Amino acid sequence: MEFRTIKQDGVVEDEIKKSRFICHIKRVTTEEEARDFITSIKKEHHKATHNCSAFIIGEKGEIKRTSDDGEPSGTAGVPMLGVLENHQLTNLCAVVTRYFGGIKLGAGGLIRAYAGSVALAIKEIGVVEIKEQVGLRLQLSYSQYQEYGNFLKAENLTELDSEFTDTVSTSIFVDKNDQSRIENALIEFFNGFSLEKIGEDTLLGFPVRIEMQFHQH
Repeated sequence: MEFRTIKQDGVVEDEIKKSRFICHIKRVTTEEEARDFITSIKKEHHKATHNCSAFIIGEKGEIKRTSDDGEPSGTAGVPMLGVLENHQLTNLCAVVTRYFGGIKLGAGGLIRAYAGSVALAIKEIGVVEIKEQVGLRLQLSYSQYQEYGNFLKAENLTELDSEFTDTVSTSIFVDKNDQSRIENALIEFFNGFSLEKIGEDTLLGFPVRIEMQFHQH
């Protein structure tokens, strides 16, 4: 299982021609969870002019839904969804709350505003790539541990939960499909050490650097 999503839930606000656009964005894994989130935002901002939404669910984005919530058809939910798709994100829901400021934006202006609000939120909050990983627990001698940093650097891995007693116990997480190769590389590198798999497969998030993909005009 591998997919990209937002780093964490968040809220980002922008003002466009005196209208407030507040993008609420949240990780979700089911359509019910997404709809509950949309309902909660609508209750929180019941005095807002509109609460438009878009969500994508599934590792391959199997479920996609949008709502214009009273804005002209195609000017809010669909552009919002387009930004999520352009960033190749899934398992998240975006709700953009609009408080009308008295100046009409027109169809093109609305599309730019709603899409831009989501793009800004993604840029501010950040994106992570979720990968299925396997935890490996290593038991090393202190002389082996002194060389361990070279192995980690070569494989671009991170040391976790190290314990120092008469030996050193430490953990690494590796991509599931890379497990056998890493194990063999460890055995070859150290020429004898204790290794065990820890726990079940774990989903871990790794930061992804993104550039703004939608520009406000």
